[in-house]
Amino acid sequence: MQDKAQPAARPNDRATATATAEASAGAGLKWGPFAVVAFWTLIMGALYIAMDYYLKPKPVSITASGDLVIPKARDGHFYALGSVNGQSVMFMVDTGASLVTVSEKFARNAGVAAGLPTVFRTANGDLKGRIVHDVPVTLGPITVSGVRVGVGLVGGDEDAALLGQSFLAKFDVMVTKDQMVLRPR
Repeated sequence: MQDKAQPAARPNDRATATATAEASAGAGLKWGPFAVVAFWTLIMGALYIAMDYYLKPKPVSITASGDLVIPKARDGHFYALGSVNGQSVMFMVDTGASLVTVSEKFARNAGVAAGLPTVFRTANGDLKGRIVHDVPVTLGPITVSGVRVGVGLVGGDEDAALLGQSFLAKFDVMVTKDQMVLRPR
């Protein structure tokens, strides 16, 4: 077989190839910063979703003997889904709080009545609010009726509440390294 020699490139072909390469490089430079931003936005979004899932409080469970078990969250607090007057809420258990406490907006949405005006003495100073008697509070599958609820919680999520002694006093509370156990009295 006979090899055919490639014809030499003509000067016009080289100029066209160089112009095409420069155009491609220009398009890459044009879209490069956008691609970098899009890439890091995707990475950060994926990390946010993963961390949100990883840090989400674990659900409350009930033992065979009827104890309510609340796992400790990664931040060292105890959180549990429940409800106040039928309105869903994420409780943070606060054994130092006298009352179950909700925000004013949450109380309105939950239909929690007016109550008695009061001043709450908190670590952050005095806070005006009100105390409502005989409110049903649910934690997991357990409902306690007749709970005193403080209205006036400030800061944080409006669908969050403190689970204080007006509910916890109905239970023997035991805290271990990684969980809190509420045993009905």
